[in-house]
Amino acid sequence: MSELLNIVKERNPGEPEFHQAAEEIIESVKPVLDKNPEYRKHKILERMLEPERIVSFRVTWMDDKGEIQVNRGYRVQMNSAIGPYKGGLRFHPSVYPGILKFLAFEQVFKNALTGLPMGGGKGGSDFDPKGKSENEVMRFCQNFFAELTKHVGHRTDVPAGDIGVGGREIGYMFGMHKKLSNDFTGVLTGKGVGWGGSLMRTEATGYGLVYFAENMLNRLSDSIKGKVCLISGSGNVAQYAIEKILHMGGKPVTASDSSGFIYDEEGITHEKLEFIKDLKNNKRGRIHEYADKYKTAKYTKDTNGASNPLWDIKADCAFPCATQNEVNAKDAQNMVKNGVQLIGEGANMPLTIEAINIVIDNGVLYSPGKASNAGGVATSGIEMMQNYLGSYWPAEEVDHRLQKIMKEIHDTSLIAARHYGFEGNYMVGANIAGFTKVADAMIAQGIV
Repeated sequence: MSELLNIVKERNPGEPEFHQAAEEIIESVKPVLDKNPEYRKHKILERMLEPERIVSFRVTWMDDKGEIQVNRGYRVQMNSAIGPYKGGLRFHPSVYPGILKFLAFEQVFKNALTGLPMGGGKGGSDFDPKGKSENEVMRFCQNFFAELTKHVGHRTDVPAGDIGVGGREIGYMFGMHKKLSNDFTGVLTGKGVGWGGSLMRTEATGYGLVYFAENMLNRLSDSIKGKVCLISGSGNVAQYAIEKILHMGGKPVTASDSSGFIYDEEGITHEKLEFIKDLKNNKRGRIHEYADKYKTAKYTKDTNGASNPLWDIKADCAFPCATQNEVNAKDAQNMVKNGVQLIGEGANMPLTIEAINIVIDNGVLYSPGKASNAGGVATSGIEMMQNYLGSYWPAEEVDHRLQKIMKEIHDTSLIAARHYGFEGNYMVGANIAGFTKVADAMIAQGIV
């Protein structure tokens, strides 16, 4: 299998995130390939590692000063074996094809785990919404989607939001699609509830993360109640993870953004969480303002050091919800030293491979993002279903379905891990369960 990884690296130079995602899957599914030679015969893994299509395009738009700006837009359509491509759009200066390929590859397995008919894709642009006016964001989104609309459709490819793309951006893109196509269809998810969106979509990734963690702890006759929890990030996923931890009786004590993190030893209460939501969603402020308001909190500036001191705080559970590779080997060692019992990935691939190995080897309960943060895309799938039916489901119905899906992902991952001799290993189990579902569909559909 090392030969296949070398081929991936040679064919995709300068794309470390994609190499990392490929390595994890290659290592995890080796026992499956050994036991099922037809997967090797059909070159399934080799085919999965190659996108079905990558669309790259220029986005030109005019800023408020009348200057013409030029950005790059992308859509990676990775695999459509079990349904239309599904995955978010990311607007951030770090966006390039390699990071989108990694995200799209992860999305294939994540979507398969939900049990819903969705393939995997990802897209975005190197455009940075930070510091832009409302009109500038609108003009960019309209010009971005004027091109992307040629390549998507409610039965072909259904994008959603991601970093830098929230309800505002989804609205502007949907408006442009509707104008150009003269068609009101669910071509995007994450829409406003008054115009095709689903209740609970905003909360789903954070809530689903905590539901998954609760399932992990319940298996050991334990629960979130009374647990001190570390959370990174302060965006959508982190906010609603904090909210659900509070609902379940846990004690969230941290939040962060790219500038640094706050540690509130007394706990982030519902009132304090509302301050964070207003700060980040409406005022687009920085997390240090939390410490300015609440004197129980300490703010630590990000120094880009060898480790992140957020992960060196004594706690029971940790939920990295910010970005990829935010937890390195040293961070993992600190969490093990401090007695962290559970690590649930809210972001996509926030732990490095070295960090994953450390926490698993030390008996820490660990859930990979493709399993534990699948609640967001699961509810996107539920939004798609409602759009197909032309109906709206109440929040209770959506939340019930979300809880059921997260429980099924948890159980499916454990069953797959046990079947191949990796009892209790959620990472291997999730990778195997997602792989076999997609692989079987690819074989059934022939060499296409």
